[in-house]
Amino acid sequence: MAIIITDECINCGACEPECPNTAIYEGADDWRYKDGTKLKGKVILPDGTEVDSDAAQTPVSDEVYYIVPGKCTECKGFHDEPQCAAVCPVDCCIPDDEHVETEETLLNRQAFLHKD
Repeated sequence: MAIIITDECINCGACEPECPNTAIYEGADDWRYKDGTKLKGKVILPDGTEVDSDAAQTPVSDEVYYIVPGKCTECKGFHDEPQCAAVCPVDCCIPDDEHVETEETLLNRQAFLHKD
């Protein structure tokens, strides 16, 4: 399951540098699949969708920091717990019930994003 940042976020930014996948962005900022990953150019995502990893994607939120579900691995393969939740001073980084995923899926995503 991915992590989501709720609207209780105070926009402190503590979570952003902690994400090993660069899946966290400031509200209204565009995001890219290539940011913080080894993806380059056109890639086929694990779900079969073809994307340009260099292309700017629409922000998930215009108001608060947000997490891109397709880049979130809950820190699997890096840490024992999601680092955003560990550092959030207001506990607004919580499991996203709309993106429930198995540990295997999260580890496969981590391997895909950071493949050699």
